[in-house]
Formats: sequence, C-alpha cells, structure tokens
Amino acid sequence: MDLNPFDVNNSVSCRLTSEIPEVCRTEDCCLGIDEAGRGPVLGPMVYGICFCPVSKKEDLKDLKVADSKTLSEPERENLFQTLDEAKSYVGWALQILSPNTISTSMLQRTKYNLNALSHDTAIGLVQFALDRGVQLKEVYVDTVGPAEKYEEKLSKLFPGIKVTVRPKADSLFPIVSAASICAKVARDRVVKGWNFAEDLGEVDTDYGSGYPNDPKTKAWLLKYLDPVFGYPQFVRFSWSTAQTLMDSKAVSVHWDDDEEDGEKAAQRQNNRSMLSYFGASAGGNDQNGTHQTHRYFTDRRLKSLNTL
Repeated sequence: MDLNPFDVNNSVSCRLTSEIPEVCRTEDCCLGIDEAGRGPVLGPMVYGICFCPVSKKEDLKDLKVADSKTLSEPERENLFQTLDEAKSYVGWALQILSPNTISTSMLQRTKYNLNALSHDTAIGLVQFALDRGVQLKEVYVDTVGPAEKYEEKLSKLFPGIKVTVRPKADSLFPIVSAASICAKVARDRVVKGWNFAEDLGEVDTDYGSGYPNDPKTKAWLLKYLDPVFGYPQFVRFSWSTAQTLMDSKAVSVHWDDDEEDGEKAAQRQNNRSMLSYFGASAGGNDQNGTHQTHRYFTDRRLKSLNTL
C-alpha cells in the first residue's frame, strides 16, 4: 500500500487502489464496504472496499479475515499482507477523507453531514469498481444510519446488484471484514506517519486513540491549540470537542457581515472593525494619530491611498 499520493498533500482526499484481478472482470463478484476512523477528532476517515469472485467466498473465509476492531495492529497488518498476496482473485480500493475535507464539508454554508459524506464516498467506490470492469452481483455494506433506507438507496442506484446493508456487517460477512482490515490498516499508517504541514517543531505523537473522550487526546488538543490560528490540519475542527476548546481557550474573533453595520458591531464589543483600516488617512495614520499600523504593512512599506 503506497500512501505517498496522500502524504504529498494530506489536506485533500485521495483514492488508493490495488490492481484489478482479471478474474473479477470475467466472473460474478461480491464486494464489501466498511470504514475506519468515523468517530475520532484526529486524523482521516478511510473508506474501503474489497471484492472477489462469488466462487471464491470460501477461499476468502479460509484466510480467517475478521472485524478489524477485534484484531490487534500486528494481526491486521498480517491479514492485509495475506489479502494483498491473494491478488489473483482479491482486489481493494480506499478513499482517504482528510480531516480538512471532513470539517470543511460539515461547516460549509450548505450543510453536508458525516452520514451524507459517508454515503457518497461508498457510492463512489462501488461506481469505481464497476467502471474498472468488476462484474458486481452482490454488495455488502456496514450500515450508516437506518439500514433499510440505505439498502433501498443503494439498490435504486445500482439496479441488477443484490445489495445487503446490515449493522455490524464487518462481523457477518468476510468480504466486509476484508474491507474493514484494508481501511483500518491504511488509517493506522496515515496517523502514525502524519506529515504536519504546519511548523510545530518536534511534534508529540502520543495523542492516544484520537477519540474525543480519551484524556491523552484531550491533552494533545490543548497543547497544540494556537490561540489565533486554531489547530493543525490533523484535527477535525468541526468536532464539538475541538470547537469547545477553541471557544474557551482561543482568541475571540468578530467578523463583519451583512446583517449589521461592521463599525457599530465592532464598537459594541470595544473592538476595531477591519474596515476601519481603509478609512485611515493616506500614509496609514488616523487624523488623531492613535492608529498604529500593523507590522505586516510597515514591513512591506504599504500605505493606504486616498486617490489613485
């Protein structure tokens, strides 16, 4: 599994795939879908699919794949290696959803919640397999939201394919267990080798499980909260845990908007509106001489002009 395409720019999402086994293009196939990292406040969420011919279901079962949450990290790594070595009849694909992608999706003006993002990612992976020529006849999915509605949605999108959506599908169907292992191994590797784009010096990587209720994770979030710029992109800033810490520990910011006059709103909070800079006299100084030009402008020898 080459994670380099994601490591180059981990602020965006990335798809990784195995080679498509030729037998999957000629025989009826089953496909499983599962994810890893839905709940943590740190790191990406990874969606995985795994597929093989229906005639090879027993062979897959003999590989002793199991729900990734019941396995230790070394066991998952060994099973992923076993799956990868069975490339003559097993294929996989992963969609790594970066923390930045998750947070910006959830906080955009038109709300796009995690369930909708999860559904669209799973649908995209099924469509990818079909586009690559995999002869899908059966799809098994670990549910997100009500299982019956999700199953109906997928059945309408992919007519002719038998879709089965179940809670805990990763412990019921070996093909979903295989997808679960692929997704979990990818997430573990990404988190362990995260490339911080921000200049944080030597980063403490003891961030615990990444789940919001983990004391180690909470301590890490407090340690790396910048009072002005917030969190590095490793953090899902749309999570309530991160937002609560920013509200209580970071500098409050007033944004001018269209709903009220910016100057009045700023004055009410005993603050200066950013628009007031442009009302300063030429040379960057107020008439009363109380305005101190920000260093950003003085370093670049920038001045405001009254006329052009």
